[in-house]
Amino acid sequence: MKTEDIFNRFWLPYSTQNPSAKRIHDLFEEEGEKVVHDHIALRTFNDPRVNIDVVARIFTDNGYEAKGEYDFKAKKVFGRHFEHKTDPNAPKAFISELLLEQFSDDLQKIVREKLDSLPDETYKSPEMVYSGSLWGKIPFGVYEKLRQESEYAAWTLVYGYRANHFAIKVNELKNFESLQEVNAFVKKHGYLMNNASGSEIYGASEELLEQSATKAEIIPFGFSDGDFEIPSCFYEFTRRYADKDGKLYSGFKAANADKIFESTNYYRKHDAK
Repeated sequence: MKTEDIFNRFWLPYSTQNPSAKRIHDLFEEEGEKVVHDHIALRTFNDPRVNIDVVARIFTDNGYEAKGEYDFKAKKVFGRHFEHKTDPNAPKAFISELLLEQFSDDLQKIVREKLDSLPDETYKSPEMVYSGSLWGKIPFGVYEKLRQESEYAAWTLVYGYRANHFAIKVNELKNFESLQEVNAFVKKHGYLMNNASGSEIYGASEELLEQSATKAEIIPFGFSDGDFEIPSCFYEFTRRYADKDGKLYSGFKAANADKIFESTNYYRKHDAK
């Protein structure tokens, strides 16, 4: 399968079910930019039926290989990123998994009951990674209970297998040289930036990587007991720098990604600033 086809399959639901992403993408194109994506991010659980290795097959079966590994101890999440073996310009894939055994019995029971509700064949299908929530609607109270312990768990059980975010490669933009300029442009059009650590930019040029991200758009979502407004997906912006040998840094930084995860944390629209 062509790399472009894989990412287009993820882009379509991401950009249609998360309207702000498509609008931000179009705003850059209206400025004369050709938007190039640096990477895509996917979330899952570390159950062997759906862990990183399973989700990554769509990439590893089509020219990608595993690269860096990342531990997020506070969030009890492990991540790995994948790069194309022969095409350095192909978008990367960042896949993370929740370490279920490190959570309460209640959280594990909720997640495993959902996983157990489907036959193993479902998880073996190459279509799984494009399928959103495989397990059907859950009560809003279950989502609330999960997110009190793990925002990541709540988001993943509700949204399932889709792009958590795409990231624009700022290096490829012609009219924006810095993340500060990108952030100002996005905010000028009314979008909120993730400032989880008191700053909108994570990383630094001396670390060879800077990142910023919008807050996930709050949208109505259908739960088994009605529609409730919750965070959806978000858009990231990535600026990479060359190392001492002149090679553009291709990895990720756990400290940055730890804060980027918080772009999907719950918030109320009228309280956001």
